[in-house]
Amino acid sequence: MDKQTKVKQASSENSDKVQFVAKARYIRYSPYKLRPIADVIRGKDVVYALNWLTTYRTQRVEPIKKVLESAVANAKNLQNVETSALAIKEIRIDQGPIHRYFKPGAMGRAMVQRKRMSHLSVILEPKN
Repeated sequence: MDKQTKVKQASSENSDKVQFVAKARYIRYSPYKLRPIADVIRGKDVVYALNWLTTYRTQRVEPIKKVLESAVANAKNLQNVETSALAIKEIRIDQGPIHRYFKPGAMGRAMVQRKRMSHLSVILEPKN
């Protein structure tokens, strides 16, 4: 999983807000299956989101949880911000490349199989 991390300054009207970004690319889950999970934690407190992801019983939460923990670690290492003081400003799951291959089908035909990949990005900011 290719990860990118950075800290960026918010726009000029909120110049005192710092945002913490973590990204993961080429996740081997379809974005259609990851987006409902992201919709639940979008805009929530980080502690609540991590607890919810820990108790939700599916393998699809693992990459989201990993990237969220990476963004929290960025906040701790770069600005020494506590986990309880962070909120999820944005969580975005984008379509990645599609791996296409052929499997045998009925009557000698070839059927196209598609494995979809996702790109995941999480932006955290301190709560007010």
